[in-house]
Amino acid sequence: MRKSVHIDDIDRRILREIQRKGDMSSADLAEVVGASAASCWRRLKRLESEGVLGDVVRLADARALGKSLSAFCWVRMKSHAAEDRKAFEQFLAHSEEVVDCYSISGEFDYQLRILTEDMDSYEAFMMKRLLAQPVVASTSSQFALRCIKHTTAVPV
Repeated sequence: MRKSVHIDDIDRRILREIQRKGDMSSADLAEVVGASAASCWRRLKRLESEGVLGDVVRLADARALGKSLSAFCWVRMKSHAAEDRKAFEQFLAHSEEVVDCYSISGEFDYQLRILTEDMDSYEAFMMKRLLAQPVVASTSSQFALRCIKHTTAVPV
């Protein structure tokens, strides 16, 4: 388990802003958070080295790319053997439709968020790929009607 890192109020302001707009320059960031550009740069480098900040990415709009169907799929496994879980998780890691995957407690073993073009492509993924995995016992799906809130930002 990773230990938590001590952050102060300026770090918190930096983290809020940089999560909102990851390509912000140190000068622009400094102006927004009320610190010098050099201080912001040093703090960013420290937060990166401590593992608080990861890679900088640009977020693509799923709808603009034709991925208008967002589905939540719960998966129940036939086997919980380590090698079966590993093989299934590798399948998921290489399935571009699966954008989020969580190992969960309760009635099901995994929760997936799947993005596809439409219901036909979702059905093809489910029937030809996901349900073809020998370790999958059953699934249950629900479909998003619309997104009310989506964020990648961690509260600080």
